[in-house]
Amino acid sequence: MSQSIRDNLKRMLAPKHVAFVGGRSMARALKRCAEGGYQGQMWLVNPQHDSLEGVPCVRSIADLPCGPDAVFIATNRDLTLTCVAELAAIGTGGAICYASGFAEVGAEGQALQRQLLEAAGDMALLGPNCYGLLDYLHSSALWPVAHGGKAVEKGVAVLTQSGNFAYNLSMSDRSLPVAYMASVGNQAQLGVAELMDVLLDEPRVTAIGLHLEGLKNVPGFARAAHKALEKGIPIIALKTGVSQIGAELALSHTSSLSGSDALYDALFDRLGVIRVSGPVSFVETLKAAACGNLPAGDSLIALACSGGDAGLIADYSERNELALPKLDQGQVAELAQVLPSYANLVNPLDFTTAIWGDGEALNRMLDSALRTEADAAMLVLDYPAEFTGERKECDLLLDLYCKALERHGKTGFVTSAFPELLPPHARERLHAQGVAALQGVEDGLAAWGRIAGYQRNRQALLALGESALVPLCPQALEGEGHLLNEWDSKQALRAFGLSTPNGALSTPDTALVDAAALGYPLVVKAVSAQLPHKTEAGAVALNLKDGAALSAALEKMRASIKAYAPDVPFEQLLLEPMAKPPLAELIVGIKRENDFGVALVIGAGGILVELLKDSRSLLLPTTDGAIRQALLSLRSAPLLQGFRGRDAADLDALVAAIRAVADYACENAAQLLELDVNPLLVGADGTTAVDALIRLGHE
Repeated sequence: MSQSIRDNLKRMLAPKHVAFVGGRSMARALKRCAEGGYQGQMWLVNPQHDSLEGVPCVRSIADLPCGPDAVFIATNRDLTLTCVAELAAIGTGGAICYASGFAEVGAEGQALQRQLLEAAGDMALLGPNCYGLLDYLHSSALWPVAHGGKAVEKGVAVLTQSGNFAYNLSMSDRSLPVAYMASVGNQAQLGVAELMDVLLDEPRVTAIGLHLEGLKNVPGFARAAHKALEKGIPIIALKTGVSQIGAELALSHTSSLSGSDALYDALFDRLGVIRVSGPVSFVETLKAAACGNLPAGDSLIALACSGGDAGLIADYSERNELALPKLDQGQVAELAQVLPSYANLVNPLDFTTAIWGDGEALNRMLDSALRTEADAAMLVLDYPAEFTGERKECDLLLDLYCKALERHGKTGFVTSAFPELLPPHARERLHAQGVAALQGVEDGLAAWGRIAGYQRNRQALLALGESALVPLCPQALEGEGHLLNEWDSKQALRAFGLSTPNGALSTPDTALVDAAALGYPLVVKAVSAQLPHKTEAGAVALNLKDGAALSAALEKMRASIKAYAPDVPFEQLLLEPMAKPPLAELIVGIKRENDFGVALVIGAGGILVELLKDSRSLLLPTTDGAIRQALLSLRSAPLLQGFRGRDAADLDALVAAIRAVADYACENAAQLLELDVNPLLVGADGTTAVDALIRLGHE
């Protein structure tokens, strides 16, 4: 993104004047913008009418008194091209293109989208095929339909590829403080990455929520997400397109590549992006971060007026890795003075309904409970129906709790056991005082656990250094490329520092002489790029003790290959010393996802590859620390750490071996299609790659 486009995007995100281009629906959109509190100048552009819905019309874009900071264009796709060019010519800050029929519909639409981009020049362009931008910091609603949000002093930014998702989120009864909501559509120019980068410069944006089908700019996203990690601004992502059908829908909806879900996980993990599974967890996790008062750690002092609620808190806290430290003796003694004898004086604390409505007793209870080293406090509070007349006691507790949090310098949140029993007035009151109002104790504790986990991991991720590295994003290669044989593959990797057996390239005629020089026991393998699966072809013989065993193995191998692949000549052999039994066998491979990334895949190898499906993916480039962390997170990691009294692996040598594969892949990313080292034999005093396969394409 050029500096000019960046500057124009900043104009669009804080507009002093706006315009709407279109018919009656745009007149209504302008009126909604005014009703929402927008104070700047507004114009409606329509060449056929003097006024619409009581709004005066400007007959053409050229007649506007200046280039507006932001414009919503609601015309057909062909006229949209003309409007964009005219707006760019008068110095407009940014334009939102509502029309569809561009890259999402195929080749013709892709050509039109390229023309649209050229017409925009340095003007910021959102869309096409998008609902637009809701800006609740400046009350600017560049939006074609009604919306349910309202002005805020600070809040979250939500970026989505679905206009309907944005519309429904604005209408949801969850009291999420939204600073910005943008529907990004086809992301022809401005995408998720570019918007994130500029939104992170707005100090009133406390968190960013992403509803993604796919990313268009992985390196740009990584740079922006690292910036967010440095600033301590959580990013919460709801990623769709996980299933095959979902991926196809993403492609047809906004022309997005959904990419491999494992690689999205790898991308999010290295950048500290919090991934959630659905709309409710998306909203509640954003609410946990929306006030900007993030917990320092994962410990809680938890309060409820019911033993049943306390039990739920205990279970859900454990599930979400939230600690509940014990009350100290002083707290217990103080609480015993104010609570009845049947109160269970533990954390979570059931303070019972005996002191319900008693302001003095509630304050004493709160002061005793909140005098703790716990990082945050929580209160479970369910409001009864309004007709009961019993809400005033809940309001009292809410106010006392918020004041006690401030008195004790504590971060805190409130949740209800049932989502609908924390009413809007209570949620608004809490958010106004910087206290998260979460709905449903299960979803609430899960949301808080995610934010606490983010805080716990953030400095470690920054120290690891991986988040600062921009992922490789290779362009597509045509064709299947060519396969290197095992010998050439090993030599290529050996040049980057990978340890391989000290073998010899031989022929059937010289094998006995070469074997005698090398020494027995030996492994013999046929060398041919046409035999990538040597075991199936009978092209491998193990643990040959002497010349007679070698001769017999060669005859058997010749016959097997002739039966398996008659056209493959039996001309070259690889002779290697028989390796010692390893502590573990790993597979180290490279997965290429065109236009997304290159991933280093580390997993349980040998015959366990398919059986265990135990692997971790790291986008390249990566760091030694990240490689070590990935290794130790495998389910089979105990085999590397002295399992049942066995020797421990030389982890430094193992990390160095994997680093060699990663370095080769980074150096050759433009042409590397496939790479497998399987098995990589891991020992107590070293690591050896006993098989390797590389496939290269043509740049």
